Amino acid sequence: MSSFTPHPPGRRAGFAASLRAEWATFRSTRGWVLTMAASVLVTVSLGLLVAGGARSACVTYRGEGPCPAPLLGPDGTAVSDKYYFVHQPLKGNGSITARVSDMTGQMRMPDAVPGVRNVKAGAVPWAKAGLLVRQSLTQGTPYAAVMITGAHGVRMQHDFTHDVAGGPVRGPRWLRLTRSGDTITGYESGDGERWAKVGTVERAGLPETVEIGLFAASPGAVWDMARAFAEATATFDRITLQGANGSWRHDDVGVSLGPDGKSPHHPGRVVESGGRLLVTGVGDIGPATAGGGLRADLMLIGGGVGLILVLVVAVLFSTTEHRRGLIGTGPPPARLLAAKAVVVGAVAFAAGLVTSGVVVPVGLALLRAHQNPIQPITLVTELRVIVGYAALSAAAAVLALGLAALVRRAVIAIVLAVALVVAPYLLASVGLVPWLLMITPAAGFAITQSVPTFAHVDVDLSLIGGYYPLPPWAGLTVTCGYAALALGAAIAAHRGKAPRPVPPT
Repeated sequence: MSSFTPHPPGRRAGFAASLRAEWATFRSTRGWVLTMAASVLVTVSLGLLVAGGARSACVTYRGEGPCPAPLLGPDGTAVSDKYYFVHQPLKGNGSITARVSDMTGQMRMPDAVPGVRNVKAGAVPWAKAGLLVRQSLTQGTPYAAVMITGAHGVRMQHDFTHDVAGGPVRGPRWLRLTRSGDTITGYESGDGERWAKVGTVERAGLPETVEIGLFAASPGAVWDMARAFAEATATFDRITLQGANGSWRHDDVGVSLGPDGKSPHHPGRVVESGGRLLVTGVGDIGPATAGGGLRADLMLIGGGVGLILVLVVAVLFSTTEHRRGLIGTGPPPARLLAAKAVVVGAVAFAAGLVTSGVVVPVGLALLRAHQNPIQPITLVTELRVIVGYAALSAAAAVLALGLAALVRRAVIAIVLAVALVVAPYLLASVGLVPWLLMITPAAGFAITQSVPTFAHVDVDLSLIGGYYPLPPWAGLTVTCGYAALALGAAIAAHRGKAPRPVPPT
């Protein structure tokens, strides 16, 4: 039989009294309250300034105008669906097998000489060529594909957001895609004799007749926070089909038109020669992380600046007794620190909740009012961004308080807190040392990401470009871990220290 001994009532009452005393101290100090209010005002103002000034425009042969709403995939994610497709209808079960040679291509790079186009040979890392089966040619509809890529080996992908790795690509690679009822399976082989399964996709409700064939696509080359032209070319031979025996159809899916409104802009193509098909394509089949519209987390772009004020308040709140020479004159220091942590964490959470609860929905409303395309966001994700930013604010405040209790110097603690929480965020915003968002308390900003970072999409490695190296909850866990470590170390350092008596007046 186990026994449980509760804390003595006096200890609980003592902590509650400390909590009430610290809360009274905080709310009676006008400077701290005003600084917390200023943190809300700064972050909201910067976010609404960005939202109010955003004006997305797209240029077509009809002239400049509002950009269309993002194309959505089967699960509601913004997607790209542009590629060159050589295909036949497949009724019922069947398969396609082909040998795919290494890809070539060309890509636009930054101009070495101003005004002179710099196009070099090669394929971008996520250029794709392989076998594709899809429900229809309508953009955004379900599909499955097995492919070789520019630098990521063989992959099997389906429905834009799903990706499974196969083996490496060294020279020509055999690929096979089979359909059996609602099951689509991809295979790879080095010699066309010994086959390895790459992945299997279950597509409930797949129609009896689907389109099956060969495709090529190439996302743009990523540089200067933008995408430049790139295309991929692959040679297919040893092509065999089971269940389909018609003539090849050629479709440049998603191609845009040039200034005359008739000519395709950067068209794909196919060249047939002696049983070989040389297929060239541009575009991508995958998530549209960059081109799918403005993101909700951009509304919190001023969060780093606003957090500086939160950190300053937390440090000053921690060092008040030190600065007044009163440390140890009241409750035991460990209990005092715990009470302070609860108060400053709660205040920071409330301030963060007001901040994100205003700037995110109001900012998105402004973006929509100005006809900007917006990345789709579910209510659950929007709530996670709002509450997550509040949790990040609370964790950062507790971290700053713990640091201040350890170093006992307000200026040093402020510099440390800003260097750990805010500086990596600001550097990562412009694409510098993004890996710091994995190992510093700034990792918690990942909780605000409103669009996932997909491993099979190349993006600019900056927060502005939508790149977060950690998933949302993993990033927040890192920040909370730092906060717990700092506060725990401070409490341990003060544990057992008895309060000094108050000198007589």
